Amino acid sequence: MGTPEFAIPALGALIRSPYRVVAVCTQPDKPAGRTQQSSSPPVKKLAVEHKIPVIQPCTLKSVEVVKELASFEPELLVVAAYGYILPEAVLSLPKFGCLNIHPSLLPRHRGPSPVVEALLCGDSLTGVTIMLVDTMVDNGPILSQREVGISPQDTAGSLTSRLANAGADLLMETLAGWIEGNIEPKPQAGAKATYSRLITSKDGQIEWRLAAEELQRRVMAFDPWPGSYTRWQGKRLKIRQAISLGVLAGGEIGEVVALPPASPVEVGVVTGEGILGLWLVQLEGKREMPVADFIRGHRDFVGSALG
Repeated sequence: MGTPEFAIPALGALIRSPYRVVAVCTQPDKPAGRTQQSSSPPVKKLAVEHKIPVIQPCTLKSVEVVKELASFEPELLVVAAYGYILPEAVLSLPKFGCLNIHPSLLPRHRGPSPVVEALLCGDSLTGVTIMLVDTMVDNGPILSQREVGISPQDTAGSLTSRLANAGADLLMETLAGWIEGNIEPKPQAGAKATYSRLITSKDGQIEWRLAAEELQRRVMAFDPWPGSYTRWQGKRLKIRQAISLGVLAGGEIGEVVALPPASPVEVGVVTGEGILGLWLVQLEGKREMPVADFIRGHRDFVGSALG
């Protein structure tokens, strides 16, 4: 049971393993891109390639859907970023239960956006957890965990990819012990739980009153989606890469300022605390480019106001 790219390494590992994948359950096809043509989830594409039956229910609360799942006689369910909460009727189907691959070290960062939350919090360490699913979100007992370091260059995209691979490896290491009864589930320390929230496109809008350090974390956390953006001369300007600088400069919050020659970048933006130096930018309708190239083509950029 999975939907996006994050689930691909786990499904691939299961396909290559001695275990038999009897079916894949994923979300329905959805319109995508500018043409809004129907697009299949990545997990469905891999399943079809390997001729594995695919079901795409709109809900798991339907009696008919539960019967369809039961018809495959599953002994184990594996969940990786499926997107739906599993009801008790589904959880009770397999004798070995339902295992979830969660991209954080639970109970830290429960919820729908654990990778983004780790970056927003400035964590230097995260990881993956294999847990036994219960009826509460990310609350079930833990079977195994693996730590994964976060580098200063990590975006949500790069970190998610590494966590997906780590989760697939950990799943395969955990399965045999769990099925053979050699792993004792450990309850989570609920008092230490932290929670992530669902990210929306509006989260990408830059608030220049925030500190430069926090804005740098947001640029990394919201890459590739929803991206970090502001407005310049009535157009959307995406900030693709940026760096927090302890540079003192005059100017109003949101003003683009030239930086001293010793600075790692040529221009930055005055924030509520410090300067956010700009590396890569992309003006609406244009390609991404280094800010040095951008200011050569837009001489009025320095001294203007963003937002």
